[in-house]
Amino acid sequence: MNNSQQINYRIIFFILSLSLITYIFNQSTPVFAQNSAKKKIETKEAKMGNKSIEEIEKVLSDQVLAWNKGNLEGFMDGYWQSESLSFYSGKTTTNGWQQTLDRYRLRYQSEGKEMGTLTFKDLEIEMLGTNNAFVRGKWQLELKSENVGGLFTLVLKKFPNGWRVIHDHTS
Repeated sequence: MNNSQQINYRIIFFILSLSLITYIFNQSTPVFAQNSAKKKIETKEAKMGNKSIEEIEKVLSDQVLAWNKGNLEGFMDGYWQSESLSFYSGKTTTNGWQQTLDRYRLRYQSEGKEMGTLTFKDLEIEMLGTNNAFVRGKWQLELKSENVGGLFTLVLKKFPNGWRVIHDHTS
């Protein structure tokens, strides 16, 4: 093999290597682009989820603040004002916003009753799509005579006027 043949082989080898590298890079570019686009979508969804979670946390925080001021109507602002609202507690099922408010009034604002100081803790908020959420947590009520507490599970729905509890199961 003479010198010019060696140069030709080297040039051919170089071109083939460059072609192979170009081919591999071009094949992987769409994957990188897809991953990048997917990350942007995930980030957008995560931001939407985080915004919704913050809004739900505010609804619950506003409920606690209203309760601790003795404002049951303000507390009930966090609930869906509908006859389809459901509230389960112990062995009792209550349907409807007004009936739920009446139940709270009887239990915490009637003669000899007190509302105490409410806290929610260990909240777990799980988004069920963009307009529904599932919340688990613990509640504690500090009364003059005792402290009571338990668990709750809420289903919330996003309405034009914000997030509202459509189902509450408290034990």
